[in-house]
Amino acid sequence: MDRVFSKVRNLDAYPKINEDFYSRTLSGGVITLVSSIAMFLLFFSELGLYLHTVTETKLVVDTSRGEKLHINFDITFPAVSCTLLSLDAMDISGEQHLDIRHDIIKKRIDSNGKLIEEKKEGIGGPQIGKPLQRHGGRLEHNETYCGSCFGAEATDDECCNSCEEVREAYRRKGWGMTNPELIDQCKREGFAQKIKDEEGEGCNIYGSLEVNKVAGNFHFIKSFHQSSIHIPDFLAFQEDSYNISHKINKLSFGAHYPGIINPLDGVHWFQDIPNGMYQYFLKVVPTIYTGIRGHTIQSNQFSVTEHYKSPEIGRRSLPGVFFFYDLSPIKVTFTETHISFLHFMTNVCAIVGGIFTVAGIVDSFVYHGHKALRKKMEIGKLG
Repeated sequence: MDRVFSKVRNLDAYPKINEDFYSRTLSGGVITLVSSIAMFLLFFSELGLYLHTVTETKLVVDTSRGEKLHINFDITFPAVSCTLLSLDAMDISGEQHLDIRHDIIKKRIDSNGKLIEEKKEGIGGPQIGKPLQRHGGRLEHNETYCGSCFGAEATDDECCNSCEEVREAYRRKGWGMTNPELIDQCKREGFAQKIKDEEGEGCNIYGSLEVNKVAGNFHFIKSFHQSSIHIPDFLAFQEDSYNISHKINKLSFGAHYPGIINPLDGVHWFQDIPNGMYQYFLKVVPTIYTGIRGHTIQSNQFSVTEHYKSPEIGRRSLPGVFFFYDLSPIKVTFTETHISFLHFMTNVCAIVGGIFTVAGIVDSFVYHGHKALRKKMEIGKLG
């Protein structure tokens, strides 16, 4: 057994020297102090890198199919009243949604941008007077109300009991409501008067849309709908000009994730020429963000270019703010990672060993150089 221990002892790469033979010097103490400080600084620097997360970026082909695109927006129109402001969406597949009201909130604002009243789309106004029945008579006591859709009924037994239901029936037919005063429901609810009361006001509209994940557009216009296209209603509410000045408080495609930059957030645009069309062309890039704990966020980034289309001479262009978006075939993936513990320990060992070795070389050079110089000086004195 002693022979085994003896062989192992012979393998010792760190032979020990008796302390009586140690020689401590001032230069050695200074080098030790400096190297220790450098060692601690590099150690804490490496520790910070180990604790800090790093985001890795990768580009892949987007092979997803049949998904939906979630659009979040918050836009202020200082010169368009909430009643006349309409949001529409359509895509290249032919699907279109006119005057969208689901999950949309409108806030009336005055000329100074202060809030007047907040309302959720789809809530009807107060009704005045007895309603007119489909058969032409007024609603009698204990009689069930069934208002006329004024020729826009989808079925013989369909009823339109509010101005909004009549407008919706007209939209389905592609008709325009040229004079709300001729519609009993709108007249009782004061629809025309509401528009007059909101003259000079602005509107802050915000909410979200869910559309097909194909190229398309959504737009905000000051108009009514007629013949499946959108034109201003000059017969009932004619104005000389339409001011589409706007401020985009927020516009994003999908959920928020750390580090995302939406280039249109906070953008202002003030109209100089009336009745123009402001267009934003967006390139949407699908994005997947995976956090350090493995949580995945499906979202999108986008880039944008802008164009203002002035009204043509002799023709009145459709006033509004249009967002045309297209999908990129490339998907970006962000993955949060950090240095592995083994990599961290390897770097720490490299720091300690490297500084210890370099400090030893410097100390040896200084010590032997000083010793040789002192020896020459002694020889010179003897000579």
